[in-house]
Amino acid sequence: MGKDDKTRGRARAVREPAAQPARLVVRKTYKLYVKGAFPRSESGRSYPVTSPDGRHLANAALASRKDARDAVVAARAAFAGWVGRTAYNRGQILYRVAEMLEGRRAQFVDEVAAATGGDRRSAETAVDAAVDRWVHYAGWSDKIAQVAGAANPVSGPYFNLSTPEPSGVVAVLAPQDDPLLGFVSVVAPVIATGNTAVVVASEERPLPAITLAEVLATSDLPGGVVNILTGRTAELAPTLAAHADVNGLDLTGAGGLAAELEQSAAATLKRVMRPRPAPDWAAKPPIERMTRFLETKTVWHPIGV
Repeated sequence: MGKDDKTRGRARAVREPAAQPARLVVRKTYKLYVKGAFPRSESGRSYPVTSPDGRHLANAALASRKDARDAVVAARAAFAGWVGRTAYNRGQILYRVAEMLEGRRAQFVDEVAAATGGDRRSAETAVDAAVDRWVHYAGWSDKIAQVAGAANPVSGPYFNLSTPEPSGVVAVLAPQDDPLLGFVSVVAPVIATGNTAVVVASEERPLPAITLAEVLATSDLPGGVVNILTGRTAELAPTLAAHADVNGLDLTGAGGLAAELEQSAAATLKRVMRPRPAPDWAAKPPIERMTRFLETKTVWHPIGV
């Protein structure tokens, strides 16, 4: 082989591209959702989340009692602005959440299937039902006052009007078995009626709830209206149940803690939604999920003055 042939051979070797290493998947960081932002737990803790067959899915933030108190502060700060909006506008915002969720349907199908261990068809059904549930409560937002309120007949020259008003900050223990549809079914009625919420997501299946928080953050929902905590229900729930600035408590996901938490809530006269045995989240939701956290204000007005 001549000198020129050797030179050309070296040139070809230089020009040949090197083999590209396999691309690493960008792992998602699951955080809390408080005041419209995504902080880590103030404690710095996290815990592993696995699929039903034991496959590691991610690490979720392990919220502390301090995180729960911070979430209540955020919910209280957001309450005045949220209740001050018209019911029609709140309905528009809930409908916008449904739009955003629909746009990310494929992502939620993957997350629900991984979290529950079910097949893709079941996950698709659950995601579609969650979208429809947001639309359902968006429609109720400006109608619940007519259903729950009344013009009362009284003896005397008065108008007597009863009007429902939101209680304030509601702590919600989301169901453990249904991480998306069940979550939406307990959160949407609370905020549709003008309350703000601090929600403890499913302990074993929290990931769809935090992904839903990304939908809430990029919709028109003001920060602090919904605050989502992940972690141990047994650690967070007692703080929320006893908190003096929490006005309502939904015990749906409380499990064996329900009786103890209801006793704690009684000390500050909270409105309590007791858990129901094996609810069917796909069924038509009861109106009680809205009226439980409403208070009735009755106004007397003299006639002819």
